Amino acid sequence: MNHYEVSYKHATDDPVEFWNHRAQEIDWIEEPSKILSTDPNGVSRWFEGGKLNTSWLCLDRHVEAGQGDQIALIYDSPVTGTLEHYSFEELTRRVSLIAGALRNSGVGFGDRVVIYMPMIPETVMAMLACARIGAIHSVVFGGFAARELSSRIDDATPKLILTASCGIEFDRVIRYMPMVEGALQMSSFDAAPVVVLQREMARETLNHARFVDWDDWMSRATSVDAVPTDAWDPLYILYTSGTTGKPKGVVRDCGGHAVALYDSMHSIYGCDVGDVFWSASDVGWVVGHSYIVYGPLLKGCATVLYEGKPIRTPDAGAIWRVISQHSVKTFFVAPTAFRAVRKEDPDCSQLKRYDIECLDYLFVAGERLDPPTWYWLKEHLNVPIIDHWWQTETGWSICGNMVGMGLRETKPGSVTLPVPGYDLRVVDDAGIEIPTGQTGNVVLKPPLPPGTLTTVWGDHDRFVSSYWNQFSGYYATGDGGYRDEDGFVYIMGRVDDVMNVAGHRLSSGELEEAVASHPAVAECVVIGVHDELKGQVPIGLTVLQDGSNVSAETLQQDLVEIVRRDVGAIANFKCNCVVEQLPKTRSGKILRQVLRKMVDGEPYTVPSTIDDPEIIERIREKLLEQGILAKPN
Repeated sequence: MNHYEVSYKHATDDPVEFWNHRAQEIDWIEEPSKILSTDPNGVSRWFEGGKLNTSWLCLDRHVEAGQGDQIALIYDSPVTGTLEHYSFEELTRRVSLIAGALRNSGVGFGDRVVIYMPMIPETVMAMLACARIGAIHSVVFGGFAARELSSRIDDATPKLILTASCGIEFDRVIRYMPMVEGALQMSSFDAAPVVVLQREMARETLNHARFVDWDDWMSRATSVDAVPTDAWDPLYILYTSGTTGKPKGVVRDCGGHAVALYDSMHSIYGCDVGDVFWSASDVGWVVGHSYIVYGPLLKGCATVLYEGKPIRTPDAGAIWRVISQHSVKTFFVAPTAFRAVRKEDPDCSQLKRYDIECLDYLFVAGERLDPPTWYWLKEHLNVPIIDHWWQTETGWSICGNMVGMGLRETKPGSVTLPVPGYDLRVVDDAGIEIPTGQTGNVVLKPPLPPGTLTTVWGDHDRFVSSYWNQFSGYYATGDGGYRDEDGFVYIMGRVDDVMNVAGHRLSSGELEEAVASHPAVAECVVIGVHDELKGQVPIGLTVLQDGSNVSAETLQQDLVEIVRRDVGAIANFKCNCVVEQLPKTRSGKILRQVLRKMVDGEPYTVPSTIDDPEIIERIREKLLEQGILAKPN
């Protein structure tokens, strides 16, 4: 057996010994008394009794090891023309001061801090500062609208909110304060003070006593040391969309998270101390948490914080420029980025301007890597193109091509093999394992490895119902797929109603809530359909109120603005079709999967339980008229 096969068998047959060995790779304040145990909720938990501090592991440890002068954070912002480098020593100093400012604001162990900030160094520092004092951060993506921010404030009930005056989208300044103020007005929680970092391109006048200027806040701060946290203590809450529209607060613990991410940096991504790692994501998403902030810094790598886009900042050569300029060894991005580059530069001519010999590995995740994009990358790059698959809930890769255990031949469309620690199975709807080559529900047999979610914040019953009740004895990933004769895994997409728009998970429920708020809409459904550039985009089907005389064009314009306001521009909602009724079963269930397959041009079967068998064909004709469906040859 090769290294991967030995490791996978070891992790499956004896997970306690396997993870005990990996736990020895990090520095504990107190060693765990038990490697695997069960918490009062009946959840398998790792490293009971262990004490550590994630911020210290990311920063102080490297300074004490004599690596204080080594670059830890590279801030590259083409939208502002800024390039900054922070050593481990400087980053430690800055984080310690922000931790002191948090303390001065009354933030203590276990308190929540909502961080609604753009891709700037202070965002990373604020996350690490929370970890330093045992506070729990909840980062909210800066592109979310007021309603989405409000729901997360209500759920996390923060002691403090950290924000900035603006973010930047290409050359457009997005003011954050109207969204923050709107969220506070909507919030049912008596929200905490708000600290505002002023950016020169959009300085705000802070008239309300609730708002505090960042510089004033920091002027009274003194450095604080890292405090011991228990391995089971929460490190952060990160919200992921659910089919009901109410976001789920995924809780990540300190101990398992540190062990898993430290190990993954070498075993999965092939990086060691001093290497440069770039994840072109956002700190508001799980990729940003795991592989912009924590993973690289835990390992002692330099991490790139990029405030820009793959195109138009300034051109389709942006990715190649960053890799070349900063000597990036491993690059991780969503396939959407390369679809955008390919659209603007189909011959990849911009690559000729840059020397990217430094690049050893290209990883993609966040959505399915379509074979045409895989082949395009393979044609133009002389590095392995590695698709891998994981979720907000897991925090790190479920399947991948384990670079540190010997690179396997890559197959287009496949995420390769399960990572050691994940006992992956494919089952039918009854929970029975199905043969090789057949598509079914991808599930995981417990115990889940370290670093995965431990509960849903404030709602453990939802944790159980969302992930454990559907298939007895298995964690339901919510994705469908199959394994081939070599054991390679192919993930075909979501089996629930969560769509993936350019790597951003959005639920149908939250989009439908926005669409249904229009006074002319009686009923609606929003489905995610295939898009060459973004992976999926949402399409609305609406039934109008009786007597409504709004035109289809006006309604679509209204709905685009409503979704942008209530969910955010990232939803990319641009298309609505007015229909006479929605296809439903007799029990009232909307046939979302049938609609998705119809629009995507896939074979579909209309179930016998449908209330009106002819409605699907009438909707199909309507979509053809509107140009949403291509006319048959």
